Amino acid sequence: MSETERAERLVAVFDLVGPLYRRAWRQVEQDAPVEGLTVGLRAVLSMLRQHGPMTVPQLGRTLALSRQFVQRTINDGAALSLVEPVPNPAHRKSSLIRLTGRGAAAVDALVGRERAVLREVGRDLTDADVEACVHVLTRLLHHLDTPTP
Repeated sequence: MSETERAERLVAVFDLVGPLYRRAWRQVEQDAPVEGLTVGLRAVLSMLRQHGPMTVPQLGRTLALSRQFVQRTINDGAALSLVEPVPNPAHRKSSLIRLTGRGAAAVDALVGRERAVLREVGRDLTDADVEACVHVLTRLLHHLDTPTP
């Protein structure tokens, strides 16, 4: 495959990522009304589940979202008793945000449903297929995060 053909195939990847993201967004919000999870709140809860308590600025940087959006999302999660602020020993003015028991249960339930769907989707994919996909998407993301001269 020539460099031009490869570039065209990567354009096809980008053309698929947008609709995939939007459909996944809709699916999360359709499947999560019991927990009251929006896609943004699901992302925050998942990040806290994976990394433990974090500050709003840390969440914003990690998720590539504005601090203001993350703060509104945290406020929504706190109103649902899914997250709570706790003192941050490293910074008096920037509390850590942590999952509550209810928040952990909500995100665990959603992730469990997502994994069940993905097991079904992945049945006819090889390990090499999945590794190649992760590799390509990681490279594209890294390139977009790297400042251009």
